[in-house]
Amino acid sequence: MHEKDKNFLTLMTLLLAVLVAYLYKPFLLTMVIAMLLSIATYSITRRFIIITRSKAIGSLISTLLMSILFFVPIIYSVNTLVQYINHFDVSYIEKISNYLTNLHYKLPDALSYFQSSFDELISKISVEHISGLILPYATQFGKMSAGFLKDMFLIVIFFFFINYYADELTRYFKSVLPMRKDEIDEIFAQITDVMNVVFYSILTTAILEGFLFAIIGLIYGYDSLLLGILYGFSSLIPIIGGAIMWLPISLYEAATGHLKEALFFAAYSIVVISIVADTFIKPMIIKYINERFFKTKTVINELLIFLSILAGLSTFGFWGMVLGPAITTLFISVLSVYKKIED
Repeated sequence: MHEKDKNFLTLMTLLLAVLVAYLYKPFLLTMVIAMLLSIATYSITRRFIIITRSKAIGSLISTLLMSILFFVPIIYSVNTLVQYINHFDVSYIEKISNYLTNLHYKLPDALSYFQSSFDELISKISVEHISGLILPYATQFGKMSAGFLKDMFLIVIFFFFINYYADELTRYFKSVLPMRKDEIDEIFAQITDVMNVVFYSILTTAILEGFLFAIIGLIYGYDSLLLGILYGFSSLIPIIGGAIMWLPISLYEAATGHLKEALFFAAYSIVVISIVADTFIKPMIIKYINERFFKTKTVINELLIFLSILAGLSTFGFWGMVLGPAITTLFISVLSVYKKIED
């Protein structure tokens, strides 16, 4: 092929790639998420296919399992929250508001300069003020829930077909990429390893911490299933995740005169869940899963994964916890291959 023809073909390919991306723009995010989830669960899907001796049945079982683990709890929590919002008692907000405004706060001496500003802030707390803050988020939550459910449905569909055609898709992409087979295999291996760690870290965190929070919710008569699901998902948010759940409940318990229960909720969440479970138990479970079932060999910088999840959540929202590590890993893998070529 002449150089002129090659340049023309390259230009046409780039132009058509842009047009295809524009054409499928409404589905790109869900397709990418489904592909990354498929990569993360490839080993499990492969086992199902071998056991059932059918690509269709194995892919279907893997899809159903993922739906049960991720999407069924989300749908349940969204429907339950909508019912609670529709029958929400404003007196709960009034109790919390009165409790906060009637307390006498005294900051430590080192922060005494901010005491007057802090007192002014507390004095402004009222039912109207809190309701004004909550209502816009409640409206936005309703809109986001509808879009989220639509995205989940599409992800399930794409997930099944990507699993079903995984071998064909892998061979095709490897054949069209302008790189050597060993370089492509290295990039694929690193992305697979990172997605395994991220996926099972997310799954372990959500199930373990959600289960522990559901226990205390059951003890004090709350909807333990709902609390467990919500805490499981909120715990995926770095740094402040768990506090989103236990802090409002502790405030409500204190406002209704149950100070011991409020302190117990806070102490249990911080000590048992955040410190013991998250710091000690979760890493052991993830290590066991990786060594027993997946044998991940890529050395992964945990701080980098943490930062990529945080950046992904800030940029893409909920699905950023999957996209962030994938994009970061792909970038580092390509740089690694480029460095080898240059050397």
